[in-house]
Amino acid sequence: MRKIGISVNTTKDTQGKVLEYVIKCIKNNIKNSYIEVFEDGIIKQEDIVELEMLIVLGGDGTILRASRAIGDIDIPILGVNIGHLGFLASVEITEFEYAIEKIVNGKYYIEDRMMLKCNICKYGKVRKELKFAALNDIVITKGTLSRIVEFDIEINNSFYTNFNSDGVIISTPTGSTAYSLSAGGPLIYPTLNVISITPICPHTLAMRTLIVDEKSNIRVKVNGTNNNNDVFLTIDGQEVIRFEDGYEVNIEVNDKKCRLIKLEGYNYFNILRNKIISKNR
Repeated sequence: MRKIGISVNTTKDTQGKVLEYVIKCIKNNIKNSYIEVFEDGIIKQEDIVELEMLIVLGGDGTILRASRAIGDIDIPILGVNIGHLGFLASVEITEFEYAIEKIVNGKYYIEDRMMLKCNICKYGKVRKELKFAALNDIVITKGTLSRIVEFDIEINNSFYTNFNSDGVIISTPTGSTAYSLSAGGPLIYPTLNVISITPICPHTLAMRTLIVDEKSNIRVKVNGTNNNNDVFLTIDGQEVIRFEDGYEVNIEVNDKKCRLIKLEGYNYFNILRNKIISKNR
């Protein structure tokens, strides 16, 4: 890998010292390397089409943003944590030079992570400008001062259920350690190809998380949206769309997967225990 992109979160590297260190490590270990730098998730697909690896410097949010920004470009991501949690990152910044050495020596593998895609329909017509992809989750929630929301959910064109709640989380296995976990959803091994549907504070004891397979099409309809009852759709906790009357959301597995670089010896359960389970004790 000689053609390398670096996406850096400048709010976490305000003086550019981390970026400087990373570039130095790359040049010391990869001869004739070509490096392209992108700041704060501003990545144009035409600028990365020939890159062989994208190094993401930041936290989980930076990696989520990069996974969506690269679109259909088949480029693996090496997440380097310089943030707080860094659950999605493969290495800490203190391990970066070691990581580059392992990559140069071929001691790594690519882990494919399922993504979701959604489009919004208004009165049955697809809004072409309202199409999104997500690595973690697609969340539909009420506004802060809004009343409880009524949801209708269909799966594969068959009615599943109707319930009242503060919202609903449609999550990938990668996202099962994020908002879904806080809402009582299960931990799901990240390379499985399933989708979880988790209600947020449902007004019934019977409504629990449902797991469906990767071929499922999920349709979510919100009843009673108006000016006095704000409802929002959120993509990976970063992109927000305000619901309008007549909106429906169709969600299914994205055609493209997120490709994460993992070093030999990477142990998911060690990361899960140290960064998620132990943090809650």
